[in-house]
Amino acid sequence: MRVIVCGAGQVGVSIARQLALEGMDVVVVDQSATLAQRLGDSLDVQAITGHASDPEVLQLAGAEYADMIIAATVSDEVNMVACQVAHSLFGVTKKIARVRTQGYLSEKWKSMFARDHMPIDVIISPEAEVARAVVRRATSPGVFELIPLMDDLARLIGVRIGEDCPVINTPLRQLTALFPDLQITVLGISRGDKYFVPKSDDQIFPKDRVYFMVATQHVERAMAAFGHHEREARRALIIGGGNIGLRIGEALGAGSVAVRVVERDRIQAEHADQTLAGAIVINGDALDPEILEEAGASVSDTAIAVTNDDQTNILASLLAKRLGARRTIALINRASFSTLVSPLDIDVVVNPRDITISTILRHVRRGRVREVHSIGDGFGEVLELDALATSGIVNKTIGELAMPEGAIIGAILRNGVVEMPKPSTSIRESDRVVIFAEERVVRKIERLFEVRLEFF
Repeated sequence: MRVIVCGAGQVGVSIARQLALEGMDVVVVDQSATLAQRLGDSLDVQAITGHASDPEVLQLAGAEYADMIIAATVSDEVNMVACQVAHSLFGVTKKIARVRTQGYLSEKWKSMFARDHMPIDVIISPEAEVARAVVRRATSPGVFELIPLMDDLARLIGVRIGEDCPVINTPLRQLTALFPDLQITVLGISRGDKYFVPKSDDQIFPKDRVYFMVATQHVERAMAAFGHHEREARRALIIGGGNIGLRIGEALGAGSVAVRVVERDRIQAEHADQTLAGAIVINGDALDPEILEEAGASVSDTAIAVTNDDQTNILASLLAKRLGARRTIALINRASFSTLVSPLDIDVVVNPRDITISTILRHVRRGRVREVHSIGDGFGEVLELDALATSGIVNKTIGELAMPEGAIIGAILRNGVVEMPKPSTSIRESDRVVIFAEERVVRKIERLFEVRLEFF
């Protein structure tokens, strides 16, 4: 499979790296000769310097033989035109574009991306995806990760383990005996700087971060089992009134959460005030304790820092927590900062790059992949897949599958019912299966679900 990736920024590089590791033929196009050279030297990809929407450059990248183009440059217009050129001149089958300008994404103009106009198969809006991810975490107290799967009949949840957790020092195999009616599977554990897929004899310790799958109807009981009894958020403070902050404010306000917003730019603050009905908007610096106090940080259930500056988000979150906010969520773009803030008193870190990459990979994977989500800052991926009639896993029990080390089946959806897997559980045609896999074994999992040629 030949893929052209336009843009050698954080998203483009991460996508190129992942696809190259999976054995795909990857070509990266970027205007910066330095970035292109550095990428070509560090990864098994071809790097080309040039404008991504230039037909000559795309031809040099082998567009006439490409199966897919992923346009993720910093310019929406370049991304859109690159997809148009790839379609009109080279017949590229699948075209994915990252588009951030809200005007292009308006429902009013959705026909612009029809096949007869500007044929883009998948449009990725990072701001919309990030806002949804933040809202999920903000409305689910006690979690640092929450991903709905299987049409939200099951959820992947990440929680921190406190000293009062009832299952501390308990082997995971005993969880079923302790909670016989609880539909739950522990997928991964983060302990210090180490991430791992646990075995049945592994135990949970204080300060661990645990990822688990649970049937949605059992979420409250599962949270209690891990020592979390937090009340739902009723008052939210949003630091940053840009596009992401506005989306979050609209979603939380629609859910009966009292919203206050702090925005430094006066014009943007006025726009937020006009856009968010019922919200209180304060024009001021979120790093000023008096401004945060005026905005109600001391009585906020959740403080959400989503400015376009990582350092502001980190410092404002810490300041809001010190003033009395019960929980903080910070948007952090730079991967190097994500590791630095883990010891700090920030409850949830949201990385737009990981969210965007997960969304793009969902449309790149082979087989019947419904969902792909990266978790744990490169720890691994959660995949939701269909078990097709002629794939190698059908009519085999989980105990019979050659599951690679570093991968675990989290849940199975059959006839609308979520089941937690056991070694004796058999996978049937049309089942939907959630698997967590460390990055190094994702390709092996895909091979398990590939169909034989007679399927076609």
